[in-house]
Amino acid sequence: MTRYVVLLAGGLALAAAAAQAQEQKIGAPPEASNMRLVGTSDLQARSAYQPTIHHQGNRWIAYIGHHGGTEEVPTPTNPLTGKPENNGTSIVDVTDPAHPKYLKHIPGAPGTYEAGGAQMVRVCDGKNLKGDPNAVYMLRVFGGMAHEIWNVSDPANPVEVARLDGLKDTHKSWWECDTGIAYLVSGAPDWRTRRMTQVYDLSDPAHPRKIRDFGLPGQQPGATGAVPTELHGPISTGPQGNRVYFGYGTNKGGMLQIVDRKKLLEGPAAPSPENLRYPEVGRLMMSAWNGAHTTFPMLGMPIAEFAHDKQGATRDIVMIVDEAILNECDEPRQMVWFADVSVESRPTVISTYTVPEASGNFCQRGGRFGSHSSNESMAPVYYKKMAFIAWFNAGVRALDVRDPYHPKEVGFFIPSITDKTDKRCVKVDGKDRCKVAIQTNNVETDDRGYIYIVDRANTGMHILELTGPARQAAGL
Repeated sequence: MTRYVVLLAGGLALAAAAAQAQEQKIGAPPEASNMRLVGTSDLQARSAYQPTIHHQGNRWIAYIGHHGGTEEVPTPTNPLTGKPENNGTSIVDVTDPAHPKYLKHIPGAPGTYEAGGAQMVRVCDGKNLKGDPNAVYMLRVFGGMAHEIWNVSDPANPVEVARLDGLKDTHKSWWECDTGIAYLVSGAPDWRTRRMTQVYDLSDPAHPRKIRDFGLPGQQPGATGAVPTELHGPISTGPQGNRVYFGYGTNKGGMLQIVDRKKLLEGPAAPSPENLRYPEVGRLMMSAWNGAHTTFPMLGMPIAEFAHDKQGATRDIVMIVDEAILNECDEPRQMVWFADVSVESRPTVISTYTVPEASGNFCQRGGRFGSHSSNESMAPVYYKKMAFIAWFNAGVRALDVRDPYHPKEVGFFIPSITDKTDKRCVKVDGKDRCKVAIQTNNVETDDRGYIYIVDRANTGMHILELTGPARQAAGL
């Protein structure tokens, strides 16, 4: 694969010796602080995006969505079948995290990189829905063309049960497992933007029921003028929290939108400007230099510093994570922002976090350097205590977020590269200059406290645990 950006040669006058010292080598140990490797799976050397970890009976199963293949290897061979397959969804038994067992690969859409594969995946139990109470259901995308629902009660033998197709794009959807309401990031053909939201009732997974289309005024069919920034993904707090937090933009023109869930679901569905504005209760416009890939709510956080204040001792916080998309720092720094949304009509950024570039000469290592995503599990083991941020060539970073006004890094893990790790290239004087570096893409946690990171550059999945002071900070 050749993933590249164009750089001016004059901008590369850097200390060559320092850069070479930081370049990763096959066989070198991982770089780590207060995090330890427990187990790995090579995921058949497929570029990985979203991991979802599900407790299924007495087993723990990881479902991993994949980007499409590379130009050099568009359809990697599945060792379980001996056949080449389009990248799709990996299903891995991680009950014993030291010895993951690869169970199944479900092929995805044809195409390379983000044009193919099946990068997004969510999983819900049938017992909480209206379908088969003994079933487990997986929601995934099929390239940019469709959303699919599979019965994965037997994770080694999944069965497709429903499909919603006719789209021009898909991405990072959200599924409420207690209600079945799904916020599907879609490209509706008649909308003016590549990605917006289609809200569905998937409580009976075999019979999806559409509720409405939703987006920003100006994105809807028939609108004129400039088109607002496209959606990246939502996170819902369900009926109890009654809020959905939408993130728009990737690495520029970002926005956090706070939406009243009840009004979204029960309000008028026709996509007029008035109806699209009706559920919104607040928004935070970000810099033109930054996007909003992940908008993770941490509501009702007690702030020790404010404990004796008459008001405001507890705050509602949203952690906003940008996505770096260009290699070797050829863009503004993409990082993490903490917003106080206690006064929803006026969200305020209260702190930020970034990995210090000089701590690893990351701009010269190759590939992307910057944030991409956070874990999204709200299980008590880490929620409102620790957050884990995927940082491409800087691996995963563990943050103590108990005081969101002063987030503090307490650990990190940068996996070793392997002979499967793919190169990342930039153009210098019209020629490709390629380097091989880890590209930690996404991260998730399970209720046991294990951390799962997956690699965009085909290096697989690494299962980690906290050690030392980081483990103490999490209360483990």
